[in-house]
Amino acid sequence: MRTGTLITIEGVDGAGKSTLADRLRAALAERQIEAVLLREPGGVELAERIRALLRDPDAKPAARTEALLYAAARAQLTSDQLEPLLAAGAWVLLDRFVDSSLAYQGAARGLGIEAVRGLNAFATGGLVPDRTLYLRVSPGTSRARQDARARVRDRMEREDGDFFARVANAYEQLAREDPERIRTIDAERDSRDVLDQALGAIADLLERDPAR
Repeated sequence: MRTGTLITIEGVDGAGKSTLADRLRAALAERQIEAVLLREPGGVELAERIRALLRDPDAKPAARTEALLYAAARAQLTSDQLEPLLAAGAWVLLDRFVDSSLAYQGAARGLGIEAVRGLNAFATGGLVPDRTLYLRVSPGTSRARQDARARVRDRMEREDGDFFARVANAYEQLAREDPERIRTIDAERDSRDVLDQALGAIADLLERDPAR
């Protein structure tokens, strides 16, 4: 039986997902909630191996291959970490989940959102987050933040502006279709304000947790 809380963080590359995840975990700790922070693809050994392949700029997977690899990594993470943690009552903060595949592979790669949704429902056993924080930024902000990173861009980050526009449009569509689960955060603002927005978006989940 699931008694834990799963919060996922979504957005285009450069939206600030990792920064928010770290700050949100610290904010929850101040409320006596020790959240587990995980990332996708990755989080467990086999999924990290798949992550390395997916990030490799020299890899050239077909669109369906890419979708299947993300789903495979997600299936392993769900089995090894998410299901046991949620069954034990833990709070989990997850940097990307199914919505990423819906936006990147379903929409931007043209595979179809519903087709990719079905694939990932199988991979995760139908696991749905309690809340998803969608970090909205402009294409210019996204690109500027990626340019500021002191590392070589991975395979996905090397896609062009049209690709990321399709990703962003898909996220907007998903947020409109499921506003109760997906809460939109203005990630153009400073990190303190972004954190405040995120805490507001999960306030009801904090209220139901006796550990708060």
